[in-house]
Amino acid sequence: MSTFRLLPRFLWIAIVFFTALPRYLWRRLTAGRLDTYGRDRLRGDVLASTLEKLGATFVKFGQILGSRADLLPPGMIAALSRLQDAVPPAPYEVIERVLALELSEGERARIAHIEREPLAAASVAQVHAGRLAGGERVALKIQRPEARAQIERDLAILSMGARVLDVVPSVHLLALPGAVERFGFALANQLDFRLEAENNRRLAANFAGFKGVRVPDLYEDLSTERVLVMELIDGCKATEPDRVKEKKIRRRLAARGAEAILKMVFRDGFVHADMHPGNILLQDDGTLVFIDLGMVAEIPADLMSPWIQTFQALGSNDGRAAARLFYVYSPFVATKDYRAYEADTVAFFDRFDGKRLGEVEVGEVVGGMMNILRKHRIQVDPVFTVVNLGVLVAEGLGKQLDPEIDIVQMALPYLAEAAAAAPPGRPPIRDLPV
Repeated sequence: MSTFRLLPRFLWIAIVFFTALPRYLWRRLTAGRLDTYGRDRLRGDVLASTLEKLGATFVKFGQILGSRADLLPPGMIAALSRLQDAVPPAPYEVIERVLALELSEGERARIAHIEREPLAAASVAQVHAGRLAGGERVALKIQRPEARAQIERDLAILSMGARVLDVVPSVHLLALPGAVERFGFALANQLDFRLEAENNRRLAANFAGFKGVRVPDLYEDLSTERVLVMELIDGCKATEPDRVKEKKIRRRLAARGAEAILKMVFRDGFVHADMHPGNILLQDDGTLVFIDLGMVAEIPADLMSPWIQTFQALGSNDGRAAARLFYVYSPFVATKDYRAYEADTVAFFDRFDGKRLGEVEVGEVVGGMMNILRKHRIQVDPVFTVVNLGVLVAEGLGKQLDPEIDIVQMALPYLAEAAAAAPPGRPPIRDLPV
């Protein structure tokens, strides 16, 4: 793609970012006195609005940033979480043209009705309810027609920007070109719905014998690279757990959700990588359904052992072991003072000394550890952020449905089983400083 063709988009991106600065300063001046969280939340709100204006690529980038508690403070993470919600939908006529291009006349004739208003609209695609000629109720995930061209154009601009910034010594340590390349690979996978269909099939197979947890059935003969047709699932999103009224069902959903996520993380090594409550449906019979499987993460076999050791250190309040493991396996470390970092970690874990497992929440331990890593500029592997998010969702949703659930206690047998089965671990990336 030529630089000349990218120029209009590049100028638009520059204008949007430059106009965001005075908007932030004005809101900051008129917001009164804010604490640290409030200031970070304000910055995150402005960043989220800016990314929304820039479209699919940047919204998806913001969604990924919103899962990186090792890079951003809690206030910004909270603000970016809104990017998981609906974005303005494309007109139905535009979506209908995609269907006409992707499906033959005979295939299109099998879809008797499609609701014009989408059930959900995201940066890459939107979902419409429909009905097949045989009466089956379906959900059609249809890619926005401009998504691929816009993403390819934006990735070219991001790649150029990363290479320019990479010559700055302090920025070079961040390895931005590689980060943009990995981001581009993840986005390219989301543009091919055949890969999402494969993720769906694999997760369905993993949970085939697991009662009460499932994914939607696919209509594979009507699914293509840009169209995914699946059964329409009745249920409420896990963003609204209070809609489940019966206490017995709430407790069943809490336990099944936690068990399912622990199984994904520690037994299967194949994890839903867009694990937020909007992608989990709760049904009245106590069934939990995972949807939107465009992003998954696979934990490499040789990385499983280090991750298990890390979770064991977190679970046993071993601050020195946790500090060492995060440090030696970090893809990027900027701290010059390991001893200060270790001391902060040990002091944090000392707060939990003497507490029983049930008295310690995973979210508090992991969140505190992420604060320390961010303070000392120590990144974690992106796969770990997916695992981390999954466990936090399990605990957060579980506590809303059943305040008595103990995720740490539930995780112990999974950790023991995984530790026994894990192959030899990957060698550390770096040694501890002398």
